[in-house]
Amino acid sequence: MAQFEHLQVFQSMSRSPHARLHAHAELGDGLAVARWSNAHDARDYLAPSHHTLSCYLAGGTGTFRRERPGDKGAPDKLCILPAEHQSAWIINGEIQLAHLYIEQEQFALGAVALLDREPRSLQLQEATFVEDAEQAVRFRRLCALDWREPGERLLASSLAHELLDHALLNQVGLRQGLRLKGGLAPLQRRRVRDFIEQHLSEPLPLSQLAALCALSEYHFARMFQASFGLPPHRYVLARRLAHACRLLRQSALPLGEIALDSGFASASHFSNRFRQALGATPGQYRAAFR
Repeated sequence: MAQFEHLQVFQSMSRSPHARLHAHAELGDGLAVARWSNAHDARDYLAPSHHTLSCYLAGGTGTFRRERPGDKGAPDKLCILPAEHQSAWIINGEIQLAHLYIEQEQFALGAVALLDREPRSLQLQEATFVEDAEQAVRFRRLCALDWREPGERLLASSLAHELLDHALLNQVGLRQGLRLKGGLAPLQRRRVRDFIEQHLSEPLPLSQLAALCALSEYHFARMFQASFGLPPHRYVLARRLAHACRLLRQSALPLGEIALDSGFASASHFSNRFRQALGATPGQYRAAFR
């Protein structure tokens, strides 16, 4: 429950005497999921530090935001609730819904990888009762899995990444009136990003990355975090793990070779890092996708 203790939307639902939590799971990579039912309730979300994607599974025709009583929910309707948003909800009748909680760091990784933008320049666009058949199908597939079973939880994690990628590609816009200060120039950011992708199998010391931008290690680390949304070592680890996941899904390479190709010193080091991030071993991950 460690991650859920810091998820304000989850905690708001948990405090309601009317809401019932049916299932929840941490999916790794800063993603978590929960399935709820609720009835005859009112809930307020006040500037959470995380993003939330919500899908109505049943009911919802009596649910609305307090300031827009004429706009009602329905099965398969989605809500996009960005970090720092504020909303007040009235639930008349019964509702079943699923939540996907997304930490800011995972949003930042997606912004860099998919959109080639600085995460701080982007915002997830708030939306209520959206019709998006692709996302609704993903949510229903996600909820059909048994999140307590390790293999199915890994499949749930893959679906959660698909949900996030779709939101990044379709529900993100530039922050208006934002004047960026500090950070790497766009050319420097791309040079560092591309260099990391091309050299994942090699050691990537901070000094080498800083030299690409002709900056001191201290100054580069600060500028990198401003532009990428997380420190250099965490970004490199995330990209190594993403590369390893692709190889586990798409190749028959031995785990030792995948470890070295992804920049880990040994198979045991790779396994430990993988388990910390995804809650499963590389072998379990490969088996789940077979």
